[in-house]
Amino acid sequence: MKNIIIIDTGCANLSSVKFALDRLGYATEITRDLNKIQSADKLILPGVGTAIAAMRNLEQRQLIEIIKNATQPMLGICLGMQLMTEYSAEGNVSTLNLMTGHTELIPNTGLPLPHTGWNKVHYADNHPLFVNIEQDSHFYFVHSYAVLPNKNTIATSQYGVDFSAAIASKNFYGVQFHPERSGKNGSQLLRNFVENI
Repeated sequence: MKNIIIIDTGCANLSSVKFALDRLGYATEITRDLNKIQSADKLILPGVGTAIAAMRNLEQRQLIEIIKNATQPMLGICLGMQLMTEYSAEGNVSTLNLMTGHTELIPNTGLPLPHTGWNKVHYADNHPLFVNIEQDSHFYFVHSYAVLPNKNTIATSQYGVDFSAAIASKNFYGVQFHPERSGKNGSQLLRNFVENI
């Protein structure tokens, strides 16, 4: 039985991520206990809200070093993915620097922000995170900031401009969309993270 820990970032959507994994039959725990985080098989870093508030939470909870030094697979969700990059323009804050890339306000192309709703995701062929998910499937997004495509991008979506829908480097993976709100495709992606990564 895999030991899956959802890192307690103090953000609001933790329980919805836990319910999504529980429904798939995985035992999960939300915690900020450093020993439990270190001994987990898989880690999930969820986040909603602002980058500056989330980084402050992580600092107060003394979680930054343990996240940076994690060797097991970690999945960042939404803001959690953005925190994996070097820097966020949302509050001009240095983030976790787990991989190259910056989080920027989605460029103004006349579309309303935040970008909310279902959008197509185009992923790199044969990526283990997207096994058994049809190419250009829809996932659910809520965000005003995005990581523009870079060398760590493994999937893109478009909202006026192309942006990273998923990124990966070493044992760190991030998705901009909310798998826990993305129906069967989101469930499959969570299953893939637990089983294939």
